[in-house]
This record gives sequence, structure tokens and C-alpha cells, in this order.
Amino acid sequence: MSREVAIHPCGIERSSEQMRTAILEDGSFVRFADVDEVGVVLLDGPNVFVGYVDDAHNQGIWVDVDGARWFNTGDTARQDADGYFWLTGRKKELIIRGGHNIDPRIIEDALQQHPDVALAAAIGRPDWHAGEVPVAYVQLRPGATVSESDLATFASSRVGERAARPKAVHIVDELPMTTVGKIFKPALTMREIEDVVRGVALDCDTELDSVVVVQHPSRGLLTTVEANGDLDAFAQRLGQFTFAVELRGRSVDSFSREETPREQG
Repeated sequence: MSREVAIHPCGIERSSEQMRTAILEDGSFVRFADVDEVGVVLLDGPNVFVGYVDDAHNQGIWVDVDGARWFNTGDTARQDADGYFWLTGRKKELIIRGGHNIDPRIIEDALQQHPDVALAAAIGRPDWHAGEVPVAYVQLRPGATVSESDLATFASSRVGERAARPKAVHIVDELPMTTVGKIFKPALTMREIEDVVRGVALDCDTELDSVVVVQHPSRGLLTTVEANGDLDAFAQRLGQFTFAVELRGRSVDSFSREETPREQG
């Protein structure tokens, strides 16, 4: 028994522009993605802007393919056999709060100024109203005793951009790392998604059996939820977020809320 919520079609490319999904490595083009394979969305056409006024913001936004320059949107999507694109997430680390682009480095650099902080990582927490709100995770230096609330106050006092001030700072024993020694932010995002789902379940008085967030090959971060009870209100609330959810419950009939792009107009 299952139902799906938060499916995000974005339609087909327009005749005046080219839209493709591509596999990139460190920002460099490897190949165009196959059908139903998740890749980074690239755009080319007369409607694509020529770049930012501040050249520092132009780093990594252009991808060269056979002499053509494509705009790297930072979004990830898959293109189905009918040519329709389905958004699955975002490659870039920008936190988008109500349409406001926030560079996580602003938050991370502020936290790194604290003498008790060894490592810091800022990510976007799913939010039904703003899309995302910034939160941060920190790994402390040995022997440090600073509290999460003190770190949040410290960061906010050093982040001039009000929208970028973290809503919360979480202290963890160790930040997740990749094999090459970089902070693995998707693991932190998975943690935030799970926390959001559990919070919604509590608000809806829904009993959860399990919440599992994984990196799906064609749908990005996918959250599978096992729950009991009347799930209609729960499903409706989860549908307000942008992450993909598959909701399963033993007490409801099986149905899918996934619609084709044509049906959604």
C-alpha cells in the first residue's frame, strides 16, 4: 500500500531554448544523462542571462560542451522517455529561503571564528512556507563545552544578512565525511528531512513505524514512511514540502498522487 507525495514535474523545454541534463564531475562536463538518469539541468538559448555583475558569482555557472556554453542551473532532474523533465533536487549548495539565495559559506565562516568550533557545515532545512531555512552543524574541538544556543547567537551576530542567520545550530560528535575528506552534506540534509517528517507526524497525531531517507537513482533524496492511522491529513502536509515522499500505511487503500505533467497543466 503506498501513496506518493511531492512529485515535481517542470515540463518540457521551450522551442526558444535548449534544456538538457548532464553528468558533471567537479563542474566539468562528462556526458549528457540517459533517459530517467538524474543529472544537472543545463540551459542554453537567447533567454539565458550573460552572467552576474560580481564576477565572483560566475565561478562554476558555465559548462562548455563542444564549443557551446551552457548555464548550470544547479538543479538536478531526470528526463523521461516522453521528453518531460522531473526535478529531483539541487546540486549546488545554495540555500534558497523564500527565493533568497544564501551562500552557506557565510554561516560556516562565521561559526569557524568561534574558538571551540573545529568544523562547520550549513544546509537548508525543508520548510513548507519558505522552501528552506538555514541550519548549521558543528563539530567541536576536544574539551569544548559551548552550547548550541550560544553558537547560534554567535553566528547570528556575525552574519549580516538577516535571512542567512541560522535557525538552529546542532552539535555532533563527528560530521559525515567523504572518502576525500570533504563534509558530506547530503547526510545532514537526510537528517533534517527525517526530523521534519517526524514533526509533521506529531502535529497530525500520526503514528510512525519508520522513516527512511535514501539517495534514489532517479528521484534524488527519497523519503519512505511507514505509518498507521488516517493518513490523509499527514499526506497533505507532507505534500507542502519539496522533497519526494513515498507514504505507506496498512490502514489506507493503495493509491498514488503522482500525476503526469500533462495532467498538472
